[in-house]
Amino acid sequence: MIHTAADPLLDDYRQLRDPGVRARVEAEQGFFIAEGITVVRRLLASTLRVRSVLVMEGREDRVADLLSTPNAAPLHVVSSAVMNELVGFDLHRGVLASADRPEWASIEHIARNSRRVAVLEGINDHENLGAIARSARALGFDALVLDPTTADPWYRRSVRVSMGEIVALPMARCADWPAPLDVLRSHGFTVVALTPAADSTNIADIAAVAPERVAIMLGAEGPGLSAAALAAADVRARIPIRADVDSLNVGHAAAIAFAAFGYR
Repeated sequence: MIHTAADPLLDDYRQLRDPGVRARVEAEQGFFIAEGITVVRRLLASTLRVRSVLVMEGREDRVADLLSTPNAAPLHVVSSAVMNELVGFDLHRGVLASADRPEWASIEHIARNSRRVAVLEGINDHENLGAIARSARALGFDALVLDPTTADPWYRRSVRVSMGEIVALPMARCADWPAPLDVLRSHGFTVVALTPAADSTNIADIAAVAPERVAIMLGAEGPGLSAAALAAADVRARIPIRADVDSLNVGHAAAIAFAAFGYR
């Protein structure tokens, strides 16, 4: 039991409410935070090295079965008052964990070892990013490819909204955008750009052809995919919606597209 928020053992968990501080600290030290019992259990069952687990007093039994081995992560127990002082807000979930960030995969590795890939350009909302990762895992997609402007997939909100599924997805962060699309294409991928444009093809018609390998490309809400990304795609696909509805949330659109091409 740790009785003060000033204890150095708790340093990984300080000021979770401040995204600027968290982005700097986590990037410098190479770790990320998982929040909530389902997400933490998913993390503990993965191959990633967990630095520590932090729980509120009285909730230790939620993770005890996964922390019973000799090489398990250290378990820190604190009162609710210490927890809230430490993280900077009222943490109802009561369970956190800190883990080392995995290495980025190369675009070549993903191209060689995947059949279904989600390609993200400019996805700057962490919750949308987490939702996309969760749907990708559930619907049979093998990896994520991120452009340089897409948000940090290891930020706490992304990990939480993904329900921890993001830890099982290989990810590549690509600087020379959109050149990685050519790498995917050279390995037999059909690059499908998702867009609401009226001159694009109904996604059901493209899925009916069932490409052996497909990369679904998604852009930020509002601006959508860049002109360069659209030009680099093999085909442009749209999800038919009512004419009096502007668009779908990108996370919802991703799930529909993944279901069309994904898990069988």
